[in-house]
Amino acid sequence: MATKAFQKIYTKISQITKATCTLKATGVGADELAMVDGKLAQVVKIAGDEVTLQVFEGTGGIPTDAEVVFMGKAPTLKVSEQLAGRFFNAYGNPIDGGPEVEGVEVEIGGPSVNPVRRKQPSELIATGIAGIDLNNTLVSGQKIPFFADPDQPFNQVMAMVALRAQTDKIILGGMGMTNDDYLYFKNVFSNAGALDRIVSFMNTTEDPAVERLLVPDMALTAAEYFAVEKNEKVLVLLTDMTSYADSLAIVSNRMDQIPSKDSMPGSLYSDLAKIYEKAVQFPSGGSITIIAVTTLSGGDITHAVPDNTGYITEGQLFLRRDSDIGKVIVDPFRSLSRLKQLVAGKKTRKDHPQVMNAAVRLYADAANAKTKMENGFDLTDYDNRTLSFAKDYADKLLAIDVNLNTTEMLDVTWGLFAKYFKPEEVNIKKELVDEFWTK
Repeated sequence: MATKAFQKIYTKISQITKATCTLKATGVGADELAMVDGKLAQVVKIAGDEVTLQVFEGTGGIPTDAEVVFMGKAPTLKVSEQLAGRFFNAYGNPIDGGPEVEGVEVEIGGPSVNPVRRKQPSELIATGIAGIDLNNTLVSGQKIPFFADPDQPFNQVMAMVALRAQTDKIILGGMGMTNDDYLYFKNVFSNAGALDRIVSFMNTTEDPAVERLLVPDMALTAAEYFAVEKNEKVLVLLTDMTSYADSLAIVSNRMDQIPSKDSMPGSLYSDLAKIYEKAVQFPSGGSITIIAVTTLSGGDITHAVPDNTGYITEGQLFLRRDSDIGKVIVDPFRSLSRLKQLVAGKKTRKDHPQVMNAAVRLYADAANAKTKMENGFDLTDYDNRTLSFAKDYADKLLAIDVNLNTTEMLDVTWGLFAKYFKPEEVNIKKELVDEFWTK
């Protein structure tokens, strides 16, 4: 071992696997970064003086006498106002051709906020998408996933939420994106003139898969800076968490760990929880809200990734293509925000809870009418009206291309009630009907 300017250098590797190498070393910290034969690596296991390093690009071509240089620190991100409007890779280095960021160096992946410092979430996060704001209202400090099939336009939805959400900062963490996806986000944000409030960390399909594991921690470290130091409302968008979990599986597989359900590592639940539990509302007004895409294979909601995600998060938003209108909608039956009652009717207009419930009930009646029709039964006049209502409701409110504020959403819904039904069929409190029924 040689020491060069506080860096420890070793040249004796005892074991090499597909992704890791092991050597004897002292004074090394957990998660510390190192260079192995010029390749970036990270400490993943310490047993006595035996240290195991995960090599990000894989261990191909590394000899047993390779030079191993420990850097004395875990991955860090320089945080300051200069992060805003910039694109970075998984290591926090700029990829947009701009200058390096000046700021305070912070270790990524720190602990979640102490529950004592948390406040009950109570602020509305409006996205302009009625399928979310009307039926599944989001609350600052909430954590919620989008469940979507891989062919759904979830990145477009994420970009829309980023542009419309009424928050101070948006942090986007992209994992396993195609170059087209990356350019799509870059163009949409630039053209909308919204770059100044968006920070993006991107890992594309061309980058090593294991680098994806750094992206959520990078994004959340940036989010914590703006929420804690600047008391800002921050929305973190992570896409796609299935890609993240696949990388976890690759790493644990290469380290010869025994896989759990769906070939995922046994630590999947805690790996996901470590990310989602960073969502928080601070008493000082700052908050971190997390929306993450989880792609489903073949709509399978029982797969280990969505299954574990459901236990951790406060609801889910479900995207599906509606064959009647040919658009992607936020499905009112399979979506749920467990915190919506904290803001619906309190931070929004008083008729919100009743209108939301009545509309979903009528939409359910339409689903029953559809089943009757498909099985050859005669439809009543009411059945036909619910079917027409459902089509309009999906087109004007549930579709992801709808962009209205919460008051407009409620007014549109009242308009649809009046177009197809009598007040007594809608079953809403008389005083609300008197006040809001479209004359």
